[in-house]
Amino acid sequence: MKDTRAAIRYAKAILDIAVDNKATDAVENDMRSVVTTISNSKELKDLLASPVVRGEDKKSALSKIFKGSHTITEGLLKLLVDNKRVGMLNEVALKYIILNEQLKGQDVAVVTTALPLTKDLEKKILAQVAKITGNEVAIENKIDEAIIGGFVLRVGDLQFDASVANKLSNLRREFTNSL
Repeated sequence: MKDTRAAIRYAKAILDIAVDNKATDAVENDMRSVVTTISNSKELKDLLASPVVRGEDKKSALSKIFKGSHTITEGLLKLLVDNKRVGMLNEVALKYIILNEQLKGQDVAVVTTALPLTKDLEKKILAQVAKITGNEVAIENKIDEAIIGGFVLRVGDLQFDASVANKLSNLRREFTNSL
């Protein structure tokens, strides 16, 4: 929880700087690159999380991996390493993307399902979420077989959990409380 709040603070600060420099889209592209690169590389995740690797080595590796990034992005990378918060780089990047899309009047609805969404169902979800939020919405579908069935919808800070796993958990909790 503490890391989430810190990631939001870093993301908001970077967004403010990017807005002042009229570079929000360039930095968003960099943040999308960061998320993709980190999620596709176990070695990079391990490097960022490792307490054994020196900060200067992490800084050097990140500057080589993300060479050609906007100066604001490079500054963020250096700042996170210097503050020993580089392990939350992925989360900061995700929060930045969400904040920037909200700034543009767009929201990202993350729908977690056990199976991929069909195009028809995706359209229905888009229509409902757009009606609720009043903003343009993009859907990101995550697959998690652990929810068994149903879905978990997250838009910004709001979450609606209609998963079978959640219902079973609630039922189990009610049953144990009634004993």
